[in-house]
Formats: sequence, structure tokens, C-alpha cells
Amino acid sequence: MKCIMDIHEVMKYLPHRPPFLLVDCVVEMKEGESIVALKNVTINEPFFIGHFPNRPVMPGVLMLEALAQAAGILAYKSTNTSPHEGVLYYFAGIDNVRFRRIVEPGDQLRLEVKLLRAKNDFWKLEGSVYVENELVCSAEFLTARKG
Repeated sequence: MKCIMDIHEVMKYLPHRPPFLLVDCVVEMKEGESIVALKNVTINEPFFIGHFPNRPVMPGVLMLEALAQAAGILAYKSTNTSPHEGVLYYFAGIDNVRFRRIVEPGDQLRLEVKLLRAKNDFWKLEGSVYVENELVCSAEFLTARKG
């Protein structure tokens, strides 16, 4: 998949920085509707040191955070804002989370996020994480805009 936003542009639209930046590039976006982004999972991720030393597994909560970061990019691009202007999007809620398989070093996560509805400063979204064509994680979540 070819990136339409590389890591340098991603960093313009997210306030996160390594090791907590969990989006490597964006491959597809329909402003106000949806985004598809990628996260390459490597053995040198800091969380693998303790999760787990003899069987490295990406924590599920970080997959959810990666979805939220992809949603943040969608929100910033859709509203023509950026974190540099003092606008931040926060996780406000999460429902119907399901984990279907573990994620290991060497996997590439495809983060698919769709806007379900937006009202005032709140966005309700649906996200799915895939490795190749296998669904790994899914959730519905809410973001709140501040600033």
C-alpha cells in the first residue's frame, strides 16, 4: 500500500511522539468519513521488554490507542485544525471491544476508522485493526475536542 501521508506529515497532525506515536503512515482518507493507516510492529518497541519477555505480544490497549490516533488525524484533517493550534482530541469512551488474535513483532497493523456521527465537539467512531486480511481487534469509541 502506498502512503498518502508519510511519518513527517503524520507528526504534523498528532501531538504524540515516539515511543507513543502509533501511526506510521496514512494510506487512504475520505475527510469527514474514514481513514486507513498503518502501524509496523517491530521487536524494538519498548513495551515488548515486559510484555512478555519470552513471548512478545502487543498490548491490546495500544491497538485501541493506535485506532484513536488514526481517528485524530481524520478529525484534524476534516476540521482543518492541528494540535499546534491548541486543539486536542481526547479518548472519551469505548464500547464493544473485541480482541481476536495476538499481535507479534513483524506484523503490520492496518487501522481502519469510520466516523459514525459527529455532534458538537464529540465524534463517535468505529475502528478495526487487521493483520493482512485477518481481523485482530474492533471497537466503537468516542472522542472529545478541547481547544
